Amino acid sequence: MSKERPPELLDFFIWTVEDVGLWLEEINLGGYRQIFKENGVNGEYLEGMSMFTTEQILRFIRRCHMKWGDFITLCKELRRIKVACLKGDQKVRRPWWAPSCLSVVFVKVAKRNRQSRVVSLKLEP
Repeated sequence: MSKERPPELLDFFIWTVEDVGLWLEEINLGGYRQIFKENGVNGEYLEGMSMFTTEQILRFIRRCHMKWGDFITLCKELRRIKVACLKGDQKVRRPWWAPSCLSVVFVKVAKRNRQSRVVSLKLEP
């Protein structure tokens, strides 16, 4: 991903640590960018946070030196992204490594995969 533009929201499953840092800046949590980077927080990690136990949440907050309000903001923003995934509000992008001749096939499969992955996150109302 380019360092000049923020990562695409629906691609958060495949965000790198740098993409997460850019997103933190966007949601006014940029102060945590370095500590998230040091702890290797990427998109896959963010996706898994919805399945954290209370003990894992507390450990994450301590490790990242987060304030409760900031953690709640982080969770709300993740939920917003996941809801957008469910609604299909944003376009699917072909990754840089996929050949252009497979674009149509990739986009169809990716949309189906994203919807099933997000549904499996068990979003609460």
